[in-house]
Amino acid sequence: MSPEPVSSSDRVKTIRLLPPRRSLSWAACLVLWMMLAGIPGLSCQSDDGLLPGFEHDPAFGEQNKTIRFAPDVRIVINAPARLSPGKKTLLMIYVLPNGNSIEWTIGKQLRPGDDWHYDIQHIAAQARYLRRRRPDRNLIVAYLENDLKSWPAWRRQHPDQAERIRSIIDTLTAGWHSWNPKIALCSHSGGGSFVFGYLNTLDSIPAVIERIAFLDSNYGFDENSRQITLLDEWLRNHDQAVLTVIAYNDSIALLDGKPFVSATGGTWVRSRLMARRFAELTPMTERRDPQLRRFYGFDGRLQFILKENPERNIYHTVLVARNGLIHSLLAGTADDEKGYRFFGEPVYRRWIAP
Repeated sequence: MSPEPVSSSDRVKTIRLLPPRRSLSWAACLVLWMMLAGIPGLSCQSDDGLLPGFEHDPAFGEQNKTIRFAPDVRIVINAPARLSPGKKTLLMIYVLPNGNSIEWTIGKQLRPGDDWHYDIQHIAAQARYLRRRRPDRNLIVAYLENDLKSWPAWRRQHPDQAERIRSIIDTLTAGWHSWNPKIALCSHSGGGSFVFGYLNTLDSIPAVIERIAFLDSNYGFDENSRQITLLDEWLRNHDQAVLTVIAYNDSIALLDGKPFVSATGGTWVRSRLMARRFAELTPMTERRDPQLRRFYGFDGRLQFILKENPERNIYHTVLVARNGLIHSLLAGTADDEKGYRFFGEPVYRRWIAP
């Protein structure tokens, strides 16, 4: 097995790994991938701050690397142009929504002929806002995509999906061990299936996981599983842990004049059920305004934000674009909705790539 460099038009270095031999387990292949792709030793910056295998993107003072490993997962890692050893480090693992590419999720300003998907999430611009809002931290973003463009479908395709998910998270975390990072698991849409798949492998959520955010992505919540117990114990045992669940009333939303989610399968129903289950375990408070219904626990470290929908619109990507990621990373801190509002006007426009 050897890495094959692949050229890229967007200043992102890509490494492809050839398919593994069947005699190698998935975990063993990931260990080999770490060695071949240069993930270990990321503390070794060059004089100009470049990390091993990364390429500078001068537009916003960043550096990027793309890694594709067998059989069907691609990861783009984005970091500041120079990491500061004196700062805390947060690795945000952003699991993509169904039907979207990493490039669409990163986002850019639309030009004539561009696909409209480039203008619906702007995760890169929101990350740039966060880097300036929290200059005391090195913020690294890892975007996760699979060839099916659907994490629920990807999990169904792989009988060993639990091992694969666990190995991906552990490998990414280990790759930055020199920086002693905390981890934020953020997901949108079907990306939540990946996060729940990870939770299902755990006896307890490790302390290195600092926050978990479901951006209209908790379709996979199973009230009969240990998911709530895991999350409750994590929040109770780690005073820096934050869980954010954001959803809208998709149960009455219309697509081409017709409902498109089942009565029990949408994020509105799943979120209300999650909130009720939490309320059985810990005190919760509620706050409402004309648009949003909010539930809080653990002194604001647990937040459910549910968008009312009398218009019966589809707000699936709007929840993200209107400062959804920003709030996911600032909720429960001293910066919670200071200088921005969730579902308010986007505050990151100046950092959207041309």
